[in-house]
Amino acid sequence: MRLKLVFCALIALGIPAAIFAQSAQGENASGLKNAVILIIRHAEKTDDGRGLSPLGIKRAKAYADYFKNFTIDGRALKLDAIFASKDGRNSHRPLLTAEPTAEALGLKVNDRFKNNHFNELVDEIKSKPRGENILIVWHHGNMVGLLRALGADPKTLFPKGRWPGHVYDWLIELRYDENGRLIESKRIKSFGDRELKE
Repeated sequence: MRLKLVFCALIALGIPAAIFAQSAQGENASGLKNAVILIIRHAEKTDDGRGLSPLGIKRAKAYADYFKNFTIDGRALKLDAIFASKDGRNSHRPLLTAEPTAEALGLKVNDRFKNNHFNELVDEIKSKPRGENILIVWHHGNMVGLLRALGADPKTLFPKGRWPGHVYDWLIELRYDENGRLIESKRIKSFGDRELKE
């Protein structure tokens, strides 16, 4: 009888704890509810500098029109926020890539988070009161960690599970449901070098 009482007490204590954990998880993921997150790599780099090459500058400018007219399932997607990796000693490329799009859309680039602090970036997104449409411009070397932090599986998005060093024209699209759960992740080709050179 005593064992039954202990068991019932544990169940009684466990149910509210589980409910609390679910509600806390829901609150922590409120910024992902119905969110769409688009992720690109910074544009092409110069051979020996922190900035963008002439082709990279063209790509950054082309992104402004690309995201201004971006659609999902035939519906226009309006970006609410843009994040870029903070300038480092060796690279200003993510911010330089994001700035033309931000200017075209009347947004400010949030570049507070260092390249390897992608978990803090994701915490910031999750802390929002509601899901937003977000563009993230990051370094390809930390894409795997960033995607995992956002609930996506890099192995399904990249060949060999990593963003190749020579590829600049991919866009990752992540879509979340009303509970903040990832329901779709896919890789899209934005526009290639040939289109930029024309």
